[in-house]
Amino acid sequence: VQLQASGGGLVQAGGSLRLSCAASGRVYSSSVMGWFRQAPGKEREFVAAIRWGVGNTYYADSVKGRFTISRDKGENTVYLQMNSLKSEDTAVYYCGRTSSSSFKIWGEYTNWGQGTLVTVSS
Repeated sequence: VQLQASGGGLVQAGGSLRLSCAASGRVYSSSVMGWFRQAPGKEREFVAAIRWGVGNTYYADSVKGRFTISRDKGENTVYLQMNSLKSEDTAVYYCGRTSSSSFKIWGEYTNWGQGTLVTVSS
C-alpha cells in the first residue's frame, strides 16, 4: 500500500484544515490508519487513528474535541479534519498504516505517506 498525504498549509489560529491520505492498493479491514505529527526538534507523536474495518477512532488528548478522523472506503482515503487550530499544532503531519494493536507507536507502522506541513500562525 502506498499512501499520499495532502492538505497542509498555512492557517491562522482558530482556523481549520482538512488533511487527506489516499491509499493505492487494497487496505485490509484489519488495518489501522493513523496520523502522526512531528514538530521541529520534537519526536513524532500520535495524533489520531481509525480502524479501517469497523471505523473505531482514537485520539491524542491534545487534539480530542478539535480533530476528527474519518475514512471513505470507496475512495480509499482517510481524512483528518482539524478545527480550532493552535500554534502548537504546527508540525509536519504523516499518515500511516499498521496492522498492529499498538497503533499509537509510530514504529509499529509499515507504510507511511510523505509528510504534509501544517503551519498555524498566532
